Amino acid sequence: MSVERYRVRIARDHLLFCSGHFITYDGDHCEPLHGHNYRCEVEIEGGLDENQYLFDFIALTKHAKSITDALDHRMLLPTGNRYLQIEESPGRVRVSCRDREWVFPRSDCVILPVENTTAELLARHIGIHLMEILRREHRFEPPTLRVTVEEGIGHSATWELRQ
Repeated sequence: MSVERYRVRIARDHLLFCSGHFITYDGDHCEPLHGHNYRCEVEIEGGLDENQYLFDFIALTKHAKSITDALDHRMLLPTGNRYLQIEESPGRVRVSCRDREWVFPRSDCVILPVENTTAELLARHIGIHLMEILRREHRFEPPTLRVTVEEGIGHSATWELRQ
């Protein structure tokens, strides 16, 4: 039995965000503070609706762009990282890892509920928020949602949710 599936894709050039970050690796090692010009791609797969399309490109782009825009020109900080201490106070965020410490203006930071600000977990963060918006605003739940985050030419990570 054949099953037709369709795919809608939003190209990376519409979903750009430039952000600072650092990750911990190999236990408690912490890389230097740096940034990337991230590019994002979103794909959904499924069947056609009564209008003979999978989902509206314009709405999908608008929602995905609102998520990536919130990350643009910000310092990305993970609250789930056991090696980082993040303390918020009025107007600022203090971050420490072992003997290193940074202080950022609060308005320049996005505090993310992730373990590390890797491309993999940024893709998951974007995908989870996008799925929430699609469910809430469109009562739409694609059978497959895929988000790719590219942090440099040739370096990307993809998160996929299949229902």
